[in-house]
Amino acid sequence: MAPSLLSEWESFYVITGSSGAALTGLMFVVVALAAERMSGRSNAEGMAGFSTPTVIHFGMVLLVASIMTMPRHGLASLRISLAACAIAGLGSTHVFGVARMRKVTAYVPVTEDWLWYAILPCVAYVALLAGAVVLGMAQDFALYVVSAVVLALLYIGIHNAWDAAMYVAVYTHPDGEG
Repeated sequence: MAPSLLSEWESFYVITGSSGAALTGLMFVVVALAAERMSGRSNAEGMAGFSTPTVIHFGMVLLVASIMTMPRHGLASLRISLAACAIAGLGSTHVFGVARMRKVTAYVPVTEDWLWYAILPCVAYVALLAGAVVLGMAQDFALYVVSAVVLALLYIGIHNAWDAAMYVAVYTHPDGEG
């Protein structure tokens, strides 16, 4: 892969990778505040089930940004790295997202939950895998696909973090009731 092709994307990935890292830190704050409000509650498992995928998506943004700005990548190493990220993302979405959502007893996920916590992340990770596959044939197109996935994961994570924060703020009480 021509070094100049990836260097054109460096600023984009510095910004998005930094955003993913910062938002991961903010997610830890949300979880800490939630734990304080939900101590000893059965829906703490639900909170973990909904917050873990969000942290994974933010972490994946940071990882993909790091991979894309890593010096001296060859086409093969970049494709393998991105495919591995996609497969890991799909697996974690299923294990930490879908499987945990089905086990939650204190809250029944609604259609919007399934869309934002299961369907959209799966679509993003499948698109990342597709981008890795076509990188050898259509480099410019593949790089735009990867960038779209990074942005999608950021926005999915932002939506889900806000969703979790609002749930904690509106539907829980510090005294453990609600």
